[in-house]
Amino acid sequence: MADKRPSKIMVPPQGGMLRDLVTRLKLIGRLMADSRVNIFLKVLPLASVAYLFWPLDAIAIPFIGVLDDAAILWIGSTLFVELCPPKVVQEHSNELASNVDDDSSDDVVDAETTDVDHQ
Repeated sequence: MADKRPSKIMVPPQGGMLRDLVTRLKLIGRLMADSRVNIFLKVLPLASVAYLFWPLDAIAIPFIGVLDDAAILWIGSTLFVELCPPKVVQEHSNELASNVDDDSSDDVVDAETTDVDHQ
């Protein structure tokens, strides 16, 4: 008899990568505007964006230079959100989640079709 363990079901993210990116940017914007977040912590995402315009890259190899810019942006934004007070992040995340419209792609539409003969 096979071992029957409860399977771990992974819930896919809603809306895809672009929607998650926009939501993350909105969360960072809300946290930057929130007075409960330390002002010195707000320097982190600004410094990450400023690095994009810095004329010198940490790595001078042409294609890798773009990757280090992306890595600095990702690390800076992730650290910023992780270092913000958890209650403030949760509050803004809940507000953003409540503003997202439900995806109605699972709805069934009952309709009739008509063939049109083009002559």
